[in-house]
Amino acid sequence: METGSRRHSPQRLTLFDLDNTLIAGDSDYGWAQFLIEAGVVDAERYERRSAGFFADYKAGTLDIHAFLAFQLRPLAEHEPSQLLAWRERFVAEKIVPMLLPAAKTVVDQRLAAGDVVAVVTATNSFVTRPIAGLYGISHLVATEPETIDGRFTGGVTGEPCFRAGKLSRVKDWLAAIDRSLDDFAESWFYSDSHNDLPLLSVVTNPVAVDPDRLLREHADARGWPVMTWRPGAK
Repeated sequence: METGSRRHSPQRLTLFDLDNTLIAGDSDYGWAQFLIEAGVVDAERYERRSAGFFADYKAGTLDIHAFLAFQLRPLAEHEPSQLLAWRERFVAEKIVPMLLPAAKTVVDQRLAAGDVVAVVTATNSFVTRPIAGLYGISHLVATEPETIDGRFTGGVTGEPCFRAGKLSRVKDWLAAIDRSLDDFAESWFYSDSHNDLPLLSVVTNPVAVDPDRLLREHADARGWPVMTWRPGAK
């Protein structure tokens, strides 16, 4: 008798990057801007470092460990109740204006079709879980901030969900739900970033959504679909 994941009938796996794919902006950068505007962090220093890390990300040169040490520090410095209150405001003020109806339509279609659907993002799960929820997606594969006794430490649990780490984390998540990539008749991944090429390269249907220059070149060379979810974009 077959056991484990082989009990499942063939099904489609649909994965969505978050920043600049499902939303018209970057949630990490938006969180940093929110903290600056709320007076939580030193504006000049935080703005300078945040902008530098964002530029490195776009250029493909980001030191993910240095970035996470910087980005997760405010989580460790404040009480969980205060962080949750800030996050609620952040989502309302920064994220809701970034939501993309065209992206929501695709998500709704895939959920209605019975796909296994997940958001896969390098941004930490504290920031991104409520954003995935706005799209009705319950599965989130993200960088996991470390907690001890209910408080963030500023560290990371496991491998950051970035570049090759995204692929590793997706495989670990699938194993945890008794699945593997090979179990699916079709697998899709929608992303804007060349940093996601390790995961894009292993799904059966990679899709470049409003791609950066390097991903656009890669997609064009391989005949991958290129699309936009942004109103007025071509």
